[in-house]
Amino acid sequence: MKIVIGQGSCGIAAGAEKVRNALINENINCEISITGCIGMCYLEPIVDIYTDSGELTRLVKVSENDAKAIAEYVNSGDISSVETLIVSDEDKGFLEKQTRIALRNCGIINPEEIDAYFAADGYSALKKAVCTMSPEDVIEVIKTSGLAGRGGAGFPTWFKWNVARQSEGDEKYLICNADEGDPGAFMDRAVIESDPHNLIEGMLIGAYAIGAKHAVVYVRAEYPLAIKRLKRAIEQASEKGIIGNNIFNSNFSCDFTIKAGAGAFVCGEETALIESLEGHRGMPRLKPPFPAQSGFWRKPSNINNVETFANVGWIINNGGEAFASMGTEGSKGTKVFAVTGKVKRSGLVEIPMGKTLRDVIFDIGGGMKGDKPFKAVQMGGPSGGCIPADLIDTVIDYKALGATGAIMGSGGMVVMDESTCMVGMAKFFLDFTAKESCGKCIHCRIGTKRMLEMLERITKGEGKNGDIELLEELCYSIKDGALCGLGQTAPNPVLTTIKYFRDEYEAHINNKKCPAGECSDLIEYVINKDKCVGCTLCARNCPVDAIRGTVKQPHEIDQSKCIKCGKCYSSCKFNAITKE
Repeated sequence: MKIVIGQGSCGIAAGAEKVRNALINENINCEISITGCIGMCYLEPIVDIYTDSGELTRLVKVSENDAKAIAEYVNSGDISSVETLIVSDEDKGFLEKQTRIALRNCGIINPEEIDAYFAADGYSALKKAVCTMSPEDVIEVIKTSGLAGRGGAGFPTWFKWNVARQSEGDEKYLICNADEGDPGAFMDRAVIESDPHNLIEGMLIGAYAIGAKHAVVYVRAEYPLAIKRLKRAIEQASEKGIIGNNIFNSNFSCDFTIKAGAGAFVCGEETALIESLEGHRGMPRLKPPFPAQSGFWRKPSNINNVETFANVGWIINNGGEAFASMGTEGSKGTKVFAVTGKVKRSGLVEIPMGKTLRDVIFDIGGGMKGDKPFKAVQMGGPSGGCIPADLIDTVIDYKALGATGAIMGSGGMVVMDESTCMVGMAKFFLDFTAKESCGKCIHCRIGTKRMLEMLERITKGEGKNGDIELLEELCYSIKDGALCGLGQTAPNPVLTTIKYFRDEYEAHINNKKCPAGECSDLIEYVINKDKCVGCTLCARNCPVDAIRGTVKQPHEIDQSKCIKCGKCYSSCKFNAITKE
């Protein structure tokens, strides 16, 4: 038998390292290995047990206390010792309903061993490309596939590669944008942590196609495990001659470097990323010239994100037509989403384009926590928008999502239920973009701050008539005047929440009430004296002694002292406290 423990960041955070150490201490007579994130983040830590014939038993939500039971199962074959840990049939559907290309090896192979990647047909696409195809042939296959940039813009990958290929100059650069900054997004991190050689292979094929001898991965410094495993993968690939000179005895040579970025969201914009790579402050450049003509060190450069490169090897091995057969007319292949928020099954989902939001949130994601009503989903992070419940059957492709006012983005999908205040949600994302603005252009530097100030006033009950119209005016001015994509898309969360949830803005401004009961300045906790039994639990939990009353007598909240923390509300066992 073989034991494989999921050790992506999500697994480690849930306690997978403790589980691994406990299993090692049991002295089990079988191999104990690791893998990355399989995407079922809500079930971590995950332990997979393979028999010699390859049969899999998946155990979920494992703790270090389960090590003895697992050892008993491995040694005796008696499955009853781990029956309570076995993944349910419903949860199996989380993976079975997906189509995995970029994530095909994630959570299956050992990301720290190149031989595991070789066993999964790794680097065969690179060998095929450099030994049997011309750079133009590679670009043509990518063109046939319809692969578009998965970083958010959806620009045709082949076109960017072709322009860089045709640009004059002996020195060219291929750059991977792994500066994943969207709140709630972790697709790129999971790919690098779980399948780093897949990224390397895709980048090497891209470098061969454009004629680059230098490949650079720009990855956010907050991803230490991803950086560690990518460094190890680069070292192993170099030792095998896959990185370096005359790869697979061809005329193609390419080196690899890693740049750990300082974490600025604006560095997701390709020219700001290049500025950061060169050691400057991350601020966007005016375009043209575009990076394909003048990029890193003013040399022709091509930039794609992690997921884009993660598809390349599969496309070369299986043909562009196979990839293009999935998806819609304008959006080919699959897309990876990080599904988070008020959904039962949070994690990584890869589906063919053309599926609907309902397919992801309810069919794969299992619906809403507590079976509460679905309210909205935020697509595209701070640059995206909120899509309401009545548009849940929207098809997932670039055009359809764009029509709602949201964007595909890099793949963040934050699910919200009725308890989410949409004005507060808009304020959250505006706070993020205002802080992350590089300050180069006035529209973004000043405009986002003025919008944030207005949203803060509204959520405090200080909104005024005309605020909604002024917000809209500011939004369009910023979109028209901002220099880069950060500023141009920053208003999207505000515009979409006003478009679909205008009544919530009006309630905040006109009635000084938050319909979702989330804005603390607009809510009041009140004790129903007919229900209060005087158990004193609420008073004991109040951090500011705002609750008065004697034992077995109805209590009362002193509103002048109440800080709206909600501890009394959550601690009351008799539903005697209401939120108004």
